[in-house]
Amino acid sequence: MAKRVLHDVWFRRAKEEGYVARSAYKLIQIHEARDIIRKGDRVLDLGCAPGAWLQVASKLVGPRGRVVGLDLKKIRHKMPDNVLHFVGDVYEYPADQLVEDAGRMFGTVLSDMAPNTTGFNEHELSVRLCDQILDLLPNLLRKNGHLVMKVFEGSEYPGLIRRTEKLFGKVKGYKPKASRDVSREMYVVARYYRGPDERSDGGSSEVDKHAVAPPPPKSGW
Repeated sequence: MAKRVLHDVWFRRAKEEGYVARSAYKLIQIHEARDIIRKGDRVLDLGCAPGAWLQVASKLVGPRGRVVGLDLKKIRHKMPDNVLHFVGDVYEYPADQLVEDAGRMFGTVLSDMAPNTTGFNEHELSVRLCDQILDLLPNLLRKNGHLVMKVFEGSEYPGLIRRTEKLFGKVKGYKPKASRDVSREMYVVARYYRGPDERSDGGSSEVDKHAVAPPPPKSGW
């Protein structure tokens, strides 16, 4: 088994550049490869502690954008003015409250969450987390929005990809260079959410109001 290097180049770089964790570079590399966060948009980070992805998303959306984070743990590091973060269970916190805090439906939903365990069932539990995130999307993600969520590779990974493909126009797995070589983590990057056309009350939804027509896909998709 390869030896795990704790203080690697990404750890040192995070310290130098003011990020609270090396995971910041995972999101940076995902965005550079897949262009998943728009300037001026609204971004939701599920399981946001310790806050590195909040920092990166804040820079990408700029001062006119808004980033909302949710985690069971409180964020201790001071965040930029365009970031809001709350303590709560991702699967129990009211979706309408998150949308209200953001000002509108989200253009991108992020999740770097992992199951609170290691061992033989780590993969299966990570897939369950992703399935639950997909279940939440109709009340959070606007039409043509994007999604990034972490999963550990295993036998159920192809099924998760197939389910995600039914909901999005473009779906691919991506492993950033900042991920540890020994890790089985993979990021499902999904673009152009098909989403519901209308809310359950029959009225026009905010999904339609803020929908952005997808540009031609980049090469490699």
